[in-house]
Amino acid sequence: MKTALALAEPLNSRHRTLSMQPTNPLLTPPVASTTIPVIEETARIDKQVVETGRVVVRKTVHHETQTVDVPTQEEQVEVTRVPLNQVVETPPEVRQEGDTMIIPVLREEVVVTTRLVLVEELHVRKRTLTLNNPQEVSLRREEVHYERIETPPPAAAS
Repeated sequence: MKTALALAEPLNSRHRTLSMQPTNPLLTPPVASTTIPVIEETARIDKQVVETGRVVVRKTVHHETQTVDVPTQEEQVEVTRVPLNQVVETPPEVRQEGDTMIIPVLREEVVVTTRLVLVEELHVRKRTLTLNNPQEVSLRREEVHYERIETPPPAAAS
């Protein structure tokens, strides 16, 4: 926006008259009296806001698909059956040997007396693998355009 100066009203005038008459009538001959108007002008200036143009802004969002490698981890469990077929008095507890968890598997056999037979052990070992899986992802990107539209100056008021 620009600020334009405009005269709000015509110049104001104040009139004073100056009378020219001799002050001592004995020194100068009688002369006809002359009146000279003395004019003083004052100006009043106002400002007003004038629209000189406009701007149009447009935003465009672009979508594009890219393939990215995303590292993922998965744990795999390997179970190995170890046959033992041992008779035990009390059930063995689950134990850890290094990175292997050993889980005893028991069954009861009916004999004259009941006894515990250690049939087998499950040796469970965990491994961690890192795999790269291509994934499709949608990415957004914004783009902004603008255009200035000029507005003609307003017509002068008469």
